[in-house]
Amino acid sequence: MTFEELYKEVMKSKVKGTKLPSELSEKEKHQINCLLHPSEHPPVWKTEPCSCTDYNCVAACIFHAMEVKNGKVTINPEKCTGCAACIEACKNQNITFSRDVVTALEILKSAEKPVYALLAPAFIGQFGEDATPSKIRTALKQIGFSGMIEVAAFADILTLKESLEFIHNQEQPENFQLTSCCCPVWISMIRRDFKKIAGHLPATVSPMIACGRIAKKLHEGCKTIFIGPCLAKKAEAKEQDLLGAIDCVLTFQELADIFEVFQIDFSVLEEDVKEHAAKAGRLYARTGGVSHAVQECVHSFDKNCDLKPVFANGVADCKKLLETILNGKIEGNFFEGMGCPGGCVGGPKRILETEQGTKLVNEYAEQSSYQTPGENPYVIDLITRLGFHTVEEFLAESDILARAL
Repeated sequence: MTFEELYKEVMKSKVKGTKLPSELSEKEKHQINCLLHPSEHPPVWKTEPCSCTDYNCVAACIFHAMEVKNGKVTINPEKCTGCAACIEACKNQNITFSRDVVTALEILKSAEKPVYALLAPAFIGQFGEDATPSKIRTALKQIGFSGMIEVAAFADILTLKESLEFIHNQEQPENFQLTSCCCPVWISMIRRDFKKIAGHLPATVSPMIACGRIAKKLHEGCKTIFIGPCLAKKAEAKEQDLLGAIDCVLTFQELADIFEVFQIDFSVLEEDVKEHAAKAGRLYARTGGVSHAVQECVHSFDKNCDLKPVFANGVADCKKLLETILNGKIEGNFFEGMGCPGGCVGGPKRILETEQGTKLVNEYAEQSSYQTPGENPYVIDLITRLGFHTVEEFLAESDILARAL
């Protein structure tokens, strides 16, 4: 039985109560252990022993998470960010991304409090033409979720924060700001290899973590499952200073697998309409989106404040940009890095091709009822429910958005 076949069998056993094969090889037992206990393993798994000697996976990992011990490749869970470079480099296809479907299904089955699906901004169009945001919400409720939240709304909140910080920073000569807080690979790269400029990062969590923290603040005891195209989010959710915000991370492909086993037919589902996010937060899904969102928001506060963005696409491009900044060759004042080419829409576990995903994200953003975060009544309502009277008061005093650098 291949790993993918075993994975499907394990899913069916959890949903339909079927039994797994009684006779399993040692390799299959290891694979089932990974599927049943994903938290005990790094974001990428070796599905079987390696027979290669070229170690392409080791060379591909810029975080040095792939290690050779006694001639065998091992994965260091403390160093693995889930960038997925090793999966692409492995010629024998012995490395795969972690699967948290069993964990998610167990949370949905056993939870006594609400369970919320937190959908990354790149979700639009990923599950087919019939899978509108409103129908996805209906489908998620059918499989056991209490509700669906667009994480883009929390990107709106962070846009407000980064905009005000940028305006403040420009009062200091030759200052610049690093973003994007939404990409864990970019943040990890800066914190590990570019510590001299790490102080230019806003001490802010990602939209995923902000969403999880706020959901748990407003709905005590609830569970949160983040769903996106990014493998690195699985590692981010386990970071020591971020623990507790997110109970489980699924990729778009994992959610598609769940929809398949539950036989979800989007063409016959009813619409469950809710408007959470502004154009600004929805643009976080693609390269340049964060910069565009912050630029628009900055201009809404101060039309004379000049934000000059520079983008980096993919790990190699991000590293090159950071080296340029470190060497003092700065041409902008707002630097956005995305570990995946195209941004989140180019994530390793996307379903659509990057170009199509970008097109749909742009269209969805343009259709938004609100352009900037300050216009978004959902954001204002959230801040009020948290006990703050103004946006400025929330951004200045709330520790929900803060993280250590």
